Amino acid sequence: TKELILVAQETTLYGVDLYGRKCLPELLTKLSEIDGLEWIRILYCYPEEITEELIETIRDNPKIVHYLDIPIQHASDHILKNMHRRTREAELRERIATLRREIPDIALRTTLITGFPGETEEDFEILKNFVREMRFDRLGVFPYSQEEDTPAAEMKPQIPEKLKHERQDEIMKLQQGIAFEKAREQVGRTLRVIIVGYDPEHNEYLCRSYMDNPDIDSLVYVDAGEYHNELSGDMISCRIVDADGYDLIGERI
Repeated sequence: TKELILVAQETTLYGVDLYGRKCLPELLTKLSEIDGLEWIRILYCYPEEITEELIETIRDNPKIVHYLDIPIQHASDHILKNMHRRTREAELRERIATLRREIPDIALRTTLITGFPGETEEDFEILKNFVREMRFDRLGVFPYSQEEDTPAAEMKPQIPEKLKHERQDEIMKLQQGIAFEKAREQVGRTLRVIIVGYDPEHNEYLCRSYMDNPDIDSLVYVDAGEYHNELSGDMISCRIVDADGYDLIGERI
């Protein structure tokens, strides 16, 4: 195994139930000692739990990929409060700025919800501005789904389904432009990538870079060359020569 992915409901709280304290950085350090393991990827980190120690561990340990999945859900303080989230917009901006300052090449993924009960046009504009200014590397957005016996299901007003989906589409269109720009910015970089498949029609390896979580993020297409002896799970180095929408085109080096 070349890559290990850590995911939990609140990954950053690892250790609280076992040892009575948060000790994700210690776990990461211990896991990085596993022979043959090249990448450790951390998913589902709530922003308020991203400590200075965790940031330093990600920055300084070469096996921990510079990628963080931070599900913020929204950016309007009004909606964040109604969602019972512990962070507000100013704190989110500060945490993201800190991550990018300490780890300049970090890829940040987030997840958003549109149409949460009570979401006004003003709330939605705040969310759009946040997405526009934060320029996330990866972003997913889902319309709010009303679930029985949850506090949000009883909140008023509930947002019409059509409007939820319209707002979802608007965010995704905005993010698409950002993602395409970000992909073009990768041209010229040298990246270590992991092979996840082979396309015989084009003689290309389908790969993922450190910026790409399996199944949900982008791909890097690399010409397999004359022999294409590598297998899925092998790692190769490539230079990014082009971008194709969300995806990258690389040349073996």
